[in-house]
This record gives sequence, C-alpha cells and structure tokens, in this order.
Amino acid sequence: MSGQPEPCDWTELSSLFLFEKLTEEQLTRLCREGRVERFEPGPVYTEGDPATCFYVLLEGTVVLSRRVGADDVETNRTSQRGVYAGAFQAYLGDRARAARYNGSLRVTEPSRFFVLPADTFAEVMRDWFPMAVHLLEGLFFGQENSRQIINQRERLLALGSLSAGLTHELNNPAAAAVRATSALRERVAGMRHKLGAITAGRYSRETLVTLVDIQERTAEQVAKASPLSPLEASDREDALSDWLDAHGIDDGWRLAPVFVQAGLDTDWLDQVAALVDEETLEGAIRWLNYTVETELLMNEIEDSTTRVSTLVNAARQYSQLDRAPFRSVDVHELLDSTLLMLSNKFGEGISLVKEYDRTVPEVPAYPGELNQVWTNLVDNAVAAMAATGGTLTVRTARDHDRVLVEFRDTGPGVPAEIRERIFEPFFTTKPVGEGTGLGLDISWRIVVRKHHGSLDVESVPGDTRFQVRLPLTAPDSQDQEAQEEAS
Repeated sequence: MSGQPEPCDWTELSSLFLFEKLTEEQLTRLCREGRVERFEPGPVYTEGDPATCFYVLLEGTVVLSRRVGADDVETNRTSQRGVYAGAFQAYLGDRARAARYNGSLRVTEPSRFFVLPADTFAEVMRDWFPMAVHLLEGLFFGQENSRQIINQRERLLALGSLSAGLTHELNNPAAAAVRATSALRERVAGMRHKLGAITAGRYSRETLVTLVDIQERTAEQVAKASPLSPLEASDREDALSDWLDAHGIDDGWRLAPVFVQAGLDTDWLDQVAALVDEETLEGAIRWLNYTVETELLMNEIEDSTTRVSTLVNAARQYSQLDRAPFRSVDVHELLDSTLLMLSNKFGEGISLVKEYDRTVPEVPAYPGELNQVWTNLVDNAVAAMAATGGTLTVRTARDHDRVLVEFRDTGPGVPAEIRERIFEPFFTTKPVGEGTGLGLDISWRIVVRKHHGSLDVESVPGDTRFQVRLPLTAPDSQDQEAQEEAS
C-alpha cells in the first residue's frame, strides 16, 4: 500500500540511529533512490505479500503483528524514530527463501516513513557494507543450515526411539504367540492320543456323540468366560479339585486351574458326569481339559496377533506412509497412534489419562506433521516428570471454531523467567547433548505457520499445559501456499 509522497531531507535521515554514521554523500543517495511517504491510520503492508520495501519510521506510531489462525496477534507497538520493518533481509538476494513480509505493519495515527525499495536496499548494503553483508549472510544461512540439520537429527532420533519402542512392544505379543503355538501343538497331540484311546474303548456311538456335544458346549463356555478375582479363582480351584478327587480322577489339582480359567465350575462337571458312565468319566474329563487348554491357547494366539496388527496399524498411522499429505483427520486417531508408539517411554511412575471429547469434528491437517507435534509435547511432558513421576493428561475439546488438544503434566513447571523463550530455536534447558532446542520451535512452526493454529503454554508448579488449537476449516489455497513458503 502506498502513502502520500513527501520531500526527502537527508539531514532528517542523519538524525536517525540507523543512519547517523553515514556520510552526506551516502545520505543524499538514500534520498535520491528512496522516498518519504505519509500514511493515514491503517495498514502499511500485510503478512504474506511480496516484500518489496524497507520502511524506517520518521514520525508516528507503528504496530507489528503476526497472523495466528484467523487472528492478527500484536507483537510490537512503538513510536521510536528509526525503528525499521519490511524487507530488511533483502540483502540476502535470491539465496533467501521467498521474499514475503513475515508479519503485518499498520499505523495508529498519521505517520511518516522513509521507504527504500528492496532491490535498492540490497544494493546499498552490498556497496557500503560488504564485510557486514558477508557476516550477516553467514549468520543467517549458518543458522538455517543448522536448523535443517538438527531438524533432521531430531526426526532420526525420534524414529530411532520409536523403532526401539515398537520393537519392544512387538516382542511381547510375538513371543507370547510363539509360546502359545508351541504349547498348542503339544495339546493337540495329546488330544489326538486321548481321542484314540476313547475310540479304542468300548464306547457306544451314542456315548461318542455325547462327548463331542460336550466338547462343543465347553468351547462355547470358554468364549463366554469372565475374569475372576484371585480369591474367587482360588476358591473355585479348591472346589473343583475336591470334586475331581471325589470322582476318582488323579491329579485333579493340575486340571482344576485350567477349568477355572475357562469359567467352568462344579455344576458344569456334574452335567458332564450325568451324561457319561463312570468308566468313561475320567477319559472324558481329561479330553475336555485338552479342549479347554486348546481354546485358551488359541485365544492367546488371537490376542497376541491382534496386538501385533494393532501396533503395525499404529505405526502406519503415525508415519502416515499410506495417507495423502493434507486431508481431514480425526485428532483422536493421531493422538492414539502417537501415544501407543511412545508407550515405552512411560515409566512405572508416570500414568496416562485420556479426556477425549469424541464429538469434536475432524480438522484439515498434515497428519504426519501433527504426529510430530504430539511426539515433541509428550516427550517434554515425560521428561519433566521423569524424576518424580506424575500424570500426563491428554484432553480434546471444541473451542469455538477450533479444536483444542491439551497436554497437561504434573511436573515442576516452566519457570516464568524462561517461559517467553521456550519456543525460540536452539533454546533448551536440558544438559548439553540431551536436547537440540528445536522441538518446540518445530512444533510452533507446524501448528502456527502450516496449520494457521496456535500453540500456547500455561504453567505453575504441578500443572503445565501445552495447548494446541487447530482451525476447523482449511485456509484458501493462496493463503496456504503463502504459509507453506513462510514455514
């Protein structure tokens, strides 16, 4: 936006701290190649627009702001002469990322600026301060390269940690399935042997049909079994052992725990005894014991392989390898996959509580990148509670036109004196070698710049909350493109 032009006086420029060391010849050049403009209250330039000019305040009051979601958040307000804004990194030339204003500038009263076109500003900087430009270029691109390298390192560290956690989580159900399969093979062999013994006996066809019918009903009973308390299970085992001993079945104490695990009791044994004669009873009981063990082992195998499948699906959901990069997502699916992948990080002293509002709608997002945000915030919370233990509460709710995702921990909190700095790149309170200082910076960029959301922190000792708010509607393509370039 252009203002009303006014004459440029090099002596006025010389009174500004930015130009006070320049010679009269240099100041004259600035006046010749730049201009003075007066702006009425309102916008001077808008975030995301091409950065075409460098502005220096001569008189008035300016307000700088950044877009957070649908809001413009004020970042600075000043009337100090000589403050500057706009294309102040134009000296970086084509090597800098897309030249767009990274914030908005407006004035609250009639204000005057010295305005220098970005190309002219870059040329002047290179002509007058070549060494300074090289140093600034080195600082800017060095920091950017460091950020990218450490960002990649963070991703690799996260991948390594997740791989270790996934390996640990997969090992338990896989080992259980292997053990159950081996035991199942033995039980099936025993069942075949027992069946051979039964059929070799003098059992009528009707008796065999009865035994098969009992076997089917026993399998159904196993599927309906409900878990018992330790005291209830012990009492039932004693009762079954006594029943088996009373009916002349040796080692009844070995058979009783299996029947109890399957939810069977003395009433069930009475039904079996009523259907077969005394000579057949022991063989029938032992055959049914094999049946019960077989069903229980198959249930264990099913549970274990289901667990493996769940973990694999969670890993795929977390990595988003099979998903489009930008789509509408259920934040609960993303949270659950991340929490499952990170479950090995929770020690015995840390508990997890989920307070999900399942009625919140889906949000337009980059799922894989949101999972990276969840990972960083969960990691920080767990690290904060590592020494003392505590509770991590993950809460979702609708907040007007946004979805709130909150991570609350009961750790010592973030000290007030560093609270404003925790989102700065490379700032960390962890010991050297344990933290890169980019986790929260990356998270802020993903949430604010890429998703037009907000990331805030509230903290007192025993109650620290990181709150992510995501808009329910996607930005238009132009804004989205600008945001991606800015990120």
